[in-house]
Amino acid sequence: MKPKIEEIIVVEGRDDTAAIKRAVDATTIETHGFGMSKEMWQVMENANATKGLIVFTDPDHGGRSIRKKIMERFPEAKEAFLTPEKAGKKGDVGIENAAPEDIIEALKKSLRKQTKDFRPYEMAVLINYGLIGGKTSRQRRMLFCDKLDIGYSNGKALLNKLNGYEIPIEEFERVIREI
Repeated sequence: MKPKIEEIIVVEGRDDTAAIKRAVDATTIETHGFGMSKEMWQVMENANATKGLIVFTDPDHGGRSIRKKIMERFPEAKEAFLTPEKAGKKGDVGIENAAPEDIIEALKKSLRKQTKDFRPYEMAVLINYGLIGGKTSRQRRMLFCDKLDIGYSNGKALLNKLNGYEIPIEEFERVIREI
């Protein structure tokens, strides 16, 4: 039996919807690439108000641009990410190419619940671990974000993701040791 996702998943197209439905029981909204109409925004507005949104776009320039537009309008939306390797097939990178288990894992990470004992990260932690402010920080962030499957981020966006997803310090430190 496939896991059920209560939130509405925002994807780019019908092939992404098909891949999502192979992995989980969920409802999707398709942006149809950059062609986001007034009606589509209204559908997302209604879905966000009733069930909440999970933004799950391709790990390429187009997908990042679409994600950015949606997150600007719905900052409370959850985000699911796949690395290009998990979404790639012969130079074609997209959610539609991902294995069902990778889609499920990405969605699970987007659904992390708030915990009582979570302590928010501060910028100083990223500096101390060389994720910002150093000559190799960009490369370290790329590896770090890749291992967490959260999509590449600059320092400020990484801090927001660590806190928004409530990444446990144990997981943070494990990934730091790996890179």
